[in-house]
Amino acid sequence: MVASNRVVVLIVEDEPLIRFNILDVLEDVGHVALEAANADEAMVVLQGRQDVDILFTDVNMAGSMDGIQLAKRVRAMRPNIGIIITSGMVGLDPRALPANAAFLSKPYMHDTLITTIDSLMT
Repeated sequence: MVASNRVVVLIVEDEPLIRFNILDVLEDVGHVALEAANADEAMVVLQGRQDVDILFTDVNMAGSMDGIQLAKRVRAMRPNIGIIITSGMVGLDPRALPANAAFLSKPYMHDTLITTIDSLMT
């Protein structure tokens, strides 16, 4: 599996094993993977980097905001960033998502994640 374009993805996931697994999958296909354990860490990364193409966030996380609140804040700051929201606990209606956003229900296949990233970048 090889990515067509190098994409910078910020992974926001409070479960370390899941976060590291996603990081490995993305790096294996040639993407640049950044990581944050919660929304507060993600905001610090985003303030320091203007090259993030995709925000990949879990819904349920400890910290000052959950993944949906993070997605809304990031959308307001950077209208062109792609957003992938994921959860194994809640379902989101895709029609309720902002433009250039997608929802993946856990568990998801790695191929589905890569395809979703590619579709948000076109």
